[in-house]
Amino acid sequence: MSGNGDGPSQESRNDLSGDSRDVVQAGSVAGGIHFHQGRDREGGGPTPRQLPADVHAFVNRTDELRQLKAILTDRSGDRLVVSVHVVAGTAGAGKTSLVLHWAHEVKDHFPDGQLFINLRGYDPGEPVTANQALRRFLAALGVPADRIPQDVDEAASLYRSLLAERRVLIVLDNAATASQVRPLLPGGGTSLVIVTSRSRLTGLAVRDGARHLSLGTLPEQEAVALLRAVTSNYRPEDGEEKLTELSRLCARLPLALRIAAERAASHPHMRIDDLIADLRDESALWDALSTGIDEDAEAVRSVFAWSYRALPAQSARLFRLLGLHPGPEFSLHAAAALAELPPRRTRPLLDDLVGAHLLEQIAPDRFQFHDLLRAFAAHQAQSDEPSEQRAMALHRVLEWYLHTADAAQSWIKPIEERLTLTEPADTVSPTSFPDYDTAVDWADREHSILIRLASTAFSAGFDSLAWQLAEVLWNARSPSSSVLDWLDTGRAGLAAAERAHKPVAQIRLLNNLGMAYRQCHRLEDGLDCHQRALELARAEEVPFDEARSNNLIGLIHLDSRQLDPAAEHFERAAAQFRELDEPRRAAMALSNIASTRLDSGRLQEAETAAQQALSAHRALNNQRSVGNALNILAEIRREQGRHEAALSAIEEALDIALNLRSHTLEGFWLLTLGDIQRSTARLGDALASYHRSAKLHRGLRNRSREALAWRGTGQTYVAMGRHDEAVAFHRQAAVVHAELSDTWQRVLELDCLAAAVQPEDPGAARAHWAEARSGLAAYSDPRAVALRTRIEEELAGP
Repeated sequence: MSGNGDGPSQESRNDLSGDSRDVVQAGSVAGGIHFHQGRDREGGGPTPRQLPADVHAFVNRTDELRQLKAILTDRSGDRLVVSVHVVAGTAGAGKTSLVLHWAHEVKDHFPDGQLFINLRGYDPGEPVTANQALRRFLAALGVPADRIPQDVDEAASLYRSLLAERRVLIVLDNAATASQVRPLLPGGGTSLVIVTSRSRLTGLAVRDGARHLSLGTLPEQEAVALLRAVTSNYRPEDGEEKLTELSRLCARLPLALRIAAERAASHPHMRIDDLIADLRDESALWDALSTGIDEDAEAVRSVFAWSYRALPAQSARLFRLLGLHPGPEFSLHAAAALAELPPRRTRPLLDDLVGAHLLEQIAPDRFQFHDLLRAFAAHQAQSDEPSEQRAMALHRVLEWYLHTADAAQSWIKPIEERLTLTEPADTVSPTSFPDYDTAVDWADREHSILIRLASTAFSAGFDSLAWQLAEVLWNARSPSSSVLDWLDTGRAGLAAAERAHKPVAQIRLLNNLGMAYRQCHRLEDGLDCHQRALELARAEEVPFDEARSNNLIGLIHLDSRQLDPAAEHFERAAAQFRELDEPRRAAMALSNIASTRLDSGRLQEAETAAQQALSAHRALNNQRSVGNALNILAEIRREQGRHEAALSAIEEALDIALNLRSHTLEGFWLLTLGDIQRSTARLGDALASYHRSAKLHRGLRNRSREALAWRGTGQTYVAMGRHDEAVAFHRQAAVVHAELSDTWQRVLELDCLAAAVQPEDPGAARAHWAEARSGLAAYSDPRAVALRTRIEEELAGP
């Protein structure tokens, strides 16, 4: 199992899986196959306490609270009456407030904690995906960010495992569809899921046994009680009849009632008759503009407008400008960029909006909209803000994100070249970071916003911002994020660079897209991107990018086992990098040459190139690349029978991987360690190495390398005389290689499978060898020729 030279930005096979990380279900590998090493088990982990604060002055809804409490048995009971409950109702009906108030009352029934997420199913922007929600929940349950699987099914499997023996309350707020919710349901146990939605989500009842509670508008008496609870300390003289009329104008919806009550409380000397007249006038205006489809919605919008028009001018302007923000939540500094104000002057304006219940503060210096209010703010921006001002505000906030992401890149990927950006406007104050961890924290926190920025810029016609954002965000991505999340960003950036006629930007983005596609095993798409980049680099006479494209094309050929074309591209890239005085890149290409020679079976040539690459990488202090060269040397020495020298090299490489906290490198290099241990009859140690490698690669979504770990396991079981277990691993690995259309690896797996089944079923072994021989027809390198010769000898035997 050979690898190839490592370098920056996924420009080697070792970086194939990029920034994804690991974790599988304890002890599980795939499809019913298990390692027999004893079960790994996640520790108890922290107890999450994610419930937002209880609602101030919550009143009534007594019948609904009683129905929710009926879900639970007594505190000592192990069983819930139901495990999934949907609270459905119209927008603004107070679903979240009801559930949060109830959750705070019963949280002691759930000693293992509470999980909460707003799925934003009805937000004007993109909803939170199940995968994004799982990542947040797994982090809250104690799974390190770099160990959370990227695949939604794998993440859901781990999530169910962690909840299996816990009693947790899970609140899924603002769900739009059953499919958004279903991966977040525990597999069993005593946890409880409460879902709020405008829909009844009947699919959850049919498939998952969910119960429903429908929430309508408040009865008149309860609506008046809510108004009085908020205003009584400020306006005790307001009479029942007037409060009843005010509640009717609010359609007796709690969201509108609270906003109206807050305004009444903030104007204690204004007669309630005047407040009602103002709101009635606002309602008449909205009635004139109404389609008549939803009277409740029109009433809510009337209350929004009534409260909005009472704001001070600067606060009102900030409110509508926030409607332009690409996402539903934002920081103080992003709001300041929109408002064209310093943060110290923006903060009191945000406080005004929070006080008026038009905005919610969710963390220090972080805020979010209710989805109805976000839509209203966007509408007001369109109607009240001149188009030129809207464009300038959006440009400012996108510029703020661009420069802040650039600052994050300087920590997250310091070795990568940074774009030369124009200085931001005087009113844009990008955030800077004191260290790596704060930069990564920012990238994690802003992830759901960052993935929207390039598309937003492109749609607005800000082409320069769009392609610059795409480039910067390639290197400023959180290490725990999936490269899949960047694909839309990359495509939008490329379209913007094409529209703006920026060929150099196109070249870089094409190569980034090619690396992303390669990580997804979409090799044809990756090759197309790199070839287009190569052609552009030649046409524009950009020799560095020409060399880089050659190296990346070589990697696609190497992954496809087209060894001669791979070697040609690596040789060409190495020569170009040397001519450009790029020693780091030249050494990287040399490592790739060593890998190509190793894959073809030319061991002496491979060792010469690997030793040269190792010396160059050590001189340049490129630790990651030093480790890769050591891994190549370890594989060469193992094949040469120099096991002690091989072990020394791979142990040094693995120390580097651990110091770098790189599970990509650790997982791949553990395959080599397992091979060495198996070759020296340290079979228990070999199984442990393959087991760890399989777990890491499962989390990295690298199915090919996970299958290589299964191959090593199968070979080890053959050496232990446990042929049935070996056959199971080899069969599963062969299926994966077939699904990935990896003919070479499938040939190798069929050879191993034949050896495993031969003692019990020689006929089946001959069939597997015959299939392997057929697959070898496409290859003519020395290693393939030697394998074909041996298989033909097996088939010719008795």
